[in-house]
Amino acid sequence: MDLTVCLAQIQPIDRVSSSLCEKRWDAIAKPLKSLGKLEGYLIQIAGIQRTSQIQWKKKALVVMCADNGVVAEGVTQTGQEVTAVVAENFLDGKSCAAIMCKDAGADLFPVDIGMAVDTPRVEKHKILYGTKNMAKEPAMTRKEAIHAIEVGISFAEKLKKQGYDILATGEMGIGNTTTSSAVASVLLQKPVEEVTGRGAGLTSAGLQRKIKAIHTAIEKHKPDPNDPIDVLAKVGGLDLAGLTGLYLGGAAFGMPVVMDGFISGVAALLAVRLCPLAEGYILASHASKEPAGSMVLKALGKSPSLTCDMCLGEGTGAVALFPLLDMALHIYEGMSTFSQIEVEPYVPLE
Repeated sequence: MDLTVCLAQIQPIDRVSSSLCEKRWDAIAKPLKSLGKLEGYLIQIAGIQRTSQIQWKKKALVVMCADNGVVAEGVTQTGQEVTAVVAENFLDGKSCAAIMCKDAGADLFPVDIGMAVDTPRVEKHKILYGTKNMAKEPAMTRKEAIHAIEVGISFAEKLKKQGYDILATGEMGIGNTTTSSAVASVLLQKPVEEVTGRGAGLTSAGLQRKIKAIHTAIEKHKPDPNDPIDVLAKVGGLDLAGLTGLYLGGAAFGMPVVMDGFISGVAALLAVRLCPLAEGYILASHASKEPAGSMVLKALGKSPSLTCDMCLGEGTGAVALFPLLDMALHIYEGMSTFSQIEVEPYVPLE
């Protein structure tokens, strides 16, 4: 789907359905609001699905896989070859995210949107064989960035047609905490040093190279903080672009999208800057250990449910929320109301 068409299709979530869901929660025989955010998530999902009869028969994790030319600046502990290896491991059920998806009853879809090599089994929607080195030149063109966003939109549309009701976001791409930190620095107007962490495990010298590369890219290309696509194209990555499209597609086709950690959060911020209404379709999962993780959540007006000091990526934090959502739905559907058990209901306290 064309980006412009997608943006025009996104509507506010349905507050009437959310209100009906909240009334159902309040009628269930338990103390009012006692399940906290679990109630809140279902109230939000009711608004997204436009019915208080909430359901998700099929769950999916979509992992956008792409390489980043900025690794040439020595900003990572490993080389680009790891991206393709892990992408294949998703399909073999050997990655962290794959094992967690099996436990959570979710299907996993790795997508090659920009890996530096071709792999035989990972579904290809390749825009480029990795982005350019942003410390030397813009990561990609504006046209390429839009094309990658549209891949994410179309993937959300495809999963909707296949009967999926809720999505989770993940990514795999060596160097993508560097690109995400660059995008976060520009969009949040925060110093590079404040938003940049060690990623998968950099030494102090490596962290300084990472900070220098981001400074260089921002100073050289001057991305416009008021133009999310300009920021994405100049200092972002193809995985970020694909995830941005996945959030927008989820909003356009009425699906809740569970956000993972820092990298997925930056993509969510890009989506919301492109269309503020998309915020209503995004669920936060956990608080990333990356320094800018909490900053991104705050900018999105989100608070996490899980605080596990995770910083793995791949969608692991997002998938970890699925069992909690399942339990909340089972309670919502199956627990008796005060009237059914003939007990005086709780009333709100002043």
